[in-house]
Amino acid sequence: MAENEQDYADTFRSGELTTENFDGWSDEIKAEFTSNEFNGRIGTDLVFENDSVRVWHMTLKPGEKMAVHRHVLTYFWTAITPGRFLQRTYDGTTYESDYEAGLTHFYDVKAGEFALHNLENVGDTTMVFCAVELKKESENPPLPV
Repeated sequence: MAENEQDYADTFRSGELTTENFDGWSDEIKAEFTSNEFNGRIGTDLVFENDSVRVWHMTLKPGEKMAVHRHVLTYFWTAITPGRFLQRTYDGTTYESDYEAGLTHFYDVKAGEFALHNLENVGDTTMVFCAVELKKESENPPLPV
């Protein structure tokens, strides 16, 4: 869907592959990948930013979705609560993941790489995550938010 000159950071995908080729995607979801292709808001709330980092919180109640967003900076996230999420990626694949509180993932996004996806809470608990983007350590410039 997204046409760009960068490479998708394949190590970004997590969980069990559940669908491919946009199977089960609504036209609305497909359109959101185009309209939000360069959305740099990787959380629901930007709680801190300076020259070195951006700190985001993300809170999604069961059934809520996080808008399509693009990762270009090296970052990590930590799950504050346990739960289950669905992740759709720009190439039409869908993954589902269970996670425990405290689970942390680190992504070293290289020069020219990106990750473009949305998240949906498909569990029965409120998802709460904290994500930290490392601006100085990243090989790509930050996106506007």
